[in-house]
Amino acid sequence: MGELRLEELSARNIVAANSLSLKPGQELYIAPVSYAVAASVINPATAWQRVVLLDGEVAGFIHGNFDPDSEHEEFRACIWRINVDASAQGKGVGKFAAESLAQEARKRGFDHITVIWEPGEEGPESFFHRIGFVDIGETVYGEMIGSLKL
Repeated sequence: MGELRLEELSARNIVAANSLSLKPGQELYIAPVSYAVAASVINPATAWQRVVLLDGEVAGFIHGNFDPDSEHEEFRACIWRINVDASAQGKGVGKFAAESLAQEARKRGFDHITVIWEPGEEGPESFFHRIGFVDIGETVYGEMIGSLKL
């Protein structure tokens, strides 16, 4: 595994973050309906957006949300989006990103983080389970809600 580090999303790296490729079939799982609906009311000040560099190159992106006042518990400390370039999948990039967000959540006083995903064969469910998330429910749209205790 190469060197992994985080960098804040910025004008310098946003094009690379937006150019991350996916494996065939993964495009169906980019943004669950719950996130698309909630995006219109999310406070930009609560967003935590980082790129993951693998050996100095953008290999992943994570968007977290930290809003202890959210009326929806699953959006208080959550992974909003996580993307890992197809060529970097399986190299620890996603795990590093999720662990970094979990570490930030701990610093902010949260005791768990959540994530929502669309169930499906090519979806991220097995990844989230491998890194410790457990299913805690479903959204009104039939998506899975996972939680990771910190």
